[in-house]
Amino acid sequence: MKAPQENTIYHHSLPIQIRFSDVDRFGHVNNNAYFAYYDLGKQEYMQHVLGSDVFDAEIVPVVASINVDFFIPVRYGDAVSVETAVTHLGNKSFTLEQQAVRTDTHEVLCRCRTVMVCVYKTDGSSAPIPLRHRRLIEAFEA
Repeated sequence: MKAPQENTIYHHSLPIQIRFSDVDRFGHVNNNAYFAYYDLGKQEYMQHVLGSDVFDAEIVPVVASINVDFFIPVRYGDAVSVETAVTHLGNKSFTLEQQAVRTDTHEVLCRCRTVMVCVYKTDGSSAPIPLRHRRLIEAFEA
C-alpha cells in the first residue's frame, strides 16, 4: 500500500540504523521497532530545536497519544530516515508528525502522529507550553 499524500513539510531528518534485532522472522522490521525509531526522532528534534537541556527544565513534554500507519515493510539493510515536524501548537500540547522514508528514494514507509503534553516534572500536572519553546518551534517550522 502506498502512503497517502500529505502537505507536511519536514525540516528535521534523522538517519536510522536498522539493527538485526529489529527484524522479525518474516524478514522485515517488527512494528515495535518503529516506535523506538520515532522516539529517537522526537528526542533529536526537541534537543535540536529546544536545546540540549530541554528535559532538565521544570516543564517537560510527555507522550499523551501515538498512532502509526504502516505502508511498506522495512528490511534489514534498508537506508531509512525519520523526518519530524510539529504541525500543531495548542496551549498545553503539541502534535508531532513523523514519517520513516527510504533515504535514497524518499518513499514513505510509515507515518506517526504523536500528541505531546507539557507537564510539571515535580507532580506530573499539565502545564502550558513554555513561551520560549513555542517561539523556538514556530521559528524552526516557519
